[in-house]
Amino acid sequence: MTNDTLRASRESLIADIDRRVEDHILEPTNAELLKKLIRQADNVDEAMMIAALGTTYKRTGFHFDKRLEKLGKDIRYFKKNVALSFRTDESRPTHKLIIGDNYEALQNLLIEYRGRISVIYIDPPYGKDSMGEFAQTNYENAITRDNLLSMLYPRLMLAKQLLADDGVIFCSIDDKNQAYVKCLFDEVFGERNSTGMILWQKKDKPSFLSSYYGSRFEYILCYAKNNNEAFPFSLDTTTIGKKYPLNNAGNPLSVLSFRTNTVSFNMPDGIVRKQDMSEGKIVTKLLDDVTIKDGKNVNAFRLQGEFRYSQETLNDIMDNNEPLYIAKLPFRPNHIKDGGEIKKMENFLSKKFSYNCETNEDGSGLLESLFGIVPFDNPKPVGLIHLLLKATTYNRTDSVILDFFAGSGTTGHAVLSLNEKDKGNRQFILCQLNEKTGTTPNGIAYDVTAKRLKRIMTGECYNGTKDFRWAQENLPYGDNLDVYEIATVANDNSAPGKTPFDVIDETLYGQERFETLKDKIAWVCSNFAHTQQYMESDKEWKAKRRELDHATRG
Repeated sequence: MTNDTLRASRESLIADIDRRVEDHILEPTNAELLKKLIRQADNVDEAMMIAALGTTYKRTGFHFDKRLEKLGKDIRYFKKNVALSFRTDESRPTHKLIIGDNYEALQNLLIEYRGRISVIYIDPPYGKDSMGEFAQTNYENAITRDNLLSMLYPRLMLAKQLLADDGVIFCSIDDKNQAYVKCLFDEVFGERNSTGMILWQKKDKPSFLSSYYGSRFEYILCYAKNNNEAFPFSLDTTTIGKKYPLNNAGNPLSVLSFRTNTVSFNMPDGIVRKQDMSEGKIVTKLLDDVTIKDGKNVNAFRLQGEFRYSQETLNDIMDNNEPLYIAKLPFRPNHIKDGGEIKKMENFLSKKFSYNCETNEDGSGLLESLFGIVPFDNPKPVGLIHLLLKATTYNRTDSVILDFFAGSGTTGHAVLSLNEKDKGNRQFILCQLNEKTGTTPNGIAYDVTAKRLKRIMTGECYNGTKDFRWAQENLPYGDNLDVYEIATVANDNSAPGKTPFDVIDETLYGQERFETLKDKIAWVCSNFAHTQQYMESDKEWKAKRRELDHATRG
C-alpha cells in the first residue's frame, strides 16, 4: 500500500522536475519520462535516485555523490524522556527537544508537522575539525566536499516538506563553504526562492587565522519555500505621520499635476500666481495660478521640478486620499504617510552599525552565566536568532520554529525571548545528536541543550539548585518542554507488549488515543513506513563511489 510519505515525496520531486523545465535546465520530453518513472517508484529512495538524473550539478560543473536511503526492518519512533520533560504552565506553549540523529527526527516530524513549520534555522557543523567522521569536510578537496553536502542533502529534502508554503529557512555558513552550500540550496529549494544572503558581523575584533586578512563576518543563506507566498522580512515599522518631500534635487525634470482639493495648505485664503519658486538646489516652478480656500486648492495646478515621485505614483496617492501638504511659499509639497507599515530589514547585521546585533562573544558569555564555563564551542548569540525570528514571524506570533542542528539550544532561547517581548505563543522544536566531547561526557544534548532549556524556563537546574548567575539576573521564561529520544522497533516484532502498535505512542504525534487496535494499526502502517529508511553506510557509499569512478574512467 502506498503510504502518505511516499505519495507526498513523489509530488514534491515532480514539482522540482517541473521547476527545472521552467528554468530551462531540463528538456520537457526528458522531464516527462522522469516524472513517469517517479510515479512508478516503489519507495522514496528509488524516487530520489530517479529525480537525481535531472540534477543541475552535472551542468554547472558542481558535483557530489548523494547518500540515499535504504529500506530496513527497524521502525524509528519518538519515545518520551519523562525525567527531562517538565511543565510550568499548561496554558502556555509546549516546546520539544528531540535527542538523536536529526535525519530520523525529521522523518518522524513529518508525521505531525508536514507543511506546518514557519521558520527553520540551522547552523550545520561546517568546520573541518568539528564535523565528525561522517560530515568532515576536506578543505583540500575544493571540488566536491562530498561529506558535508551529502550529509545536508537528504535533511534539506525532508526540511522542505516540513516548511509551510509561506515558510522560510535560514542557514549559517562560513566563507569557505557558502558557495557550495548555496548551490545545494538552489537545487533543493530553487534559485528563484532565494531571498538573498545576510552578512553578520560575528566578532567585534577580527581573527587573523587567514594569511591575508582578519575575519569578522559570516553568512546566513535565506530561502523561501515559495517566494510568491513568503512575507517581507521586517524589524521595524515606518514612522507614523512622517513627511516625505516630493522634491529631490538631481532627479530628472518633470511636471506633476495636482487635482482639485487634494493638497492641504497652511496658508491664508487667496490666489498664488504662477511663478518660479526655485531656491538653492531645489528647482520648482508653479505653472498655474492656485486659488486657496479653507486650506485647500480650489483648482487643479501643475508644478515643474525634480521629483522623487512619478505622475503615476502621485495619482495613486490622490486616489487613496493620502495627505499632501504645502506649508508655505515657496511650494515644497510633502506626502504624509499614515505610518506603521512594515519596513524591510537590511541584509547586514552588526552590533555597531545595524540593529545592535550580538556577536559570538555574547553567545559565549551567556553560556558562561548559565554553566559557569563555556561547554560548547562557538555558540550563536540569542540576539542574532531573535532578530531573524522577529523579522519573519512579526505577523505570525503562533509560529512553529525548527532547528535540527540545535547545538547548545540558542534557537529555543531566542523563541522564548521573542515570546516574552511581544507576548507571542511561538513553539520551538530542537533536534540534537547526543555527541560526547571533552566538556560534555554525557553528550551535548544531555549536558548542555536540555540543561540550558531547563534553567532558562524554570530558573533552576534538574537537581533543584539555583546556583548559576543567569538565575540571579533574570526571571525564568516559563512554558513547557517535552523531551523525546529516537527508539527503534522491528516491524515484524510480535512479542506481547513489544509490537510497533504497542510501543509507539500516538499522543506524541498530536493524535488522540485510538479507541480500537484496528485504528492504531492503520495509522502506524500509513505513517511509519518511511521511518524505516536509513542512510547507506560509509562502506556502501565508498563502494558506490569506486564503481562510479571506474565507470566514468571507462
